Amino acid sequence: MSQKNRRFDRKSKRIQRPWLFPLIGGIVLAGLVFLLLRGRPASQPLAATEVHGAPSLKVDQEQVDLGDVKLGQFVHVSFRLTNVGDQPLRFSEQPYLEVMKGC
Repeated sequence: MSQKNRRFDRKSKRIQRPWLFPLIGGIVLAGLVFLLLRGRPASQPLAATEVHGAPSLKVDQEQVDLGDVKLGQFVHVSFRLTNVGDQPLRFSEQPYLEVMKGC
């Protein structure tokens, strides 16, 4: 056999596996789908429904006593707001906080 025929035979052996790349791509795609689905938590409500037919906002703390705070000192306070109704909660205006001076 001549050199040209041997080279042609080697190239044709490489082309005889057209299923290899789609197989690898399918395995990679299945792995990505698995990782995406595994990372999503099940859709469960965060709180028990207390109001039926309307949204309802529940706050974990209605008042916070910060004690004596010096002028210029920063204080951090967190509230957990939860929709305990069975309808979506939407704000028609931007929510605000009212800060009241202590007694």
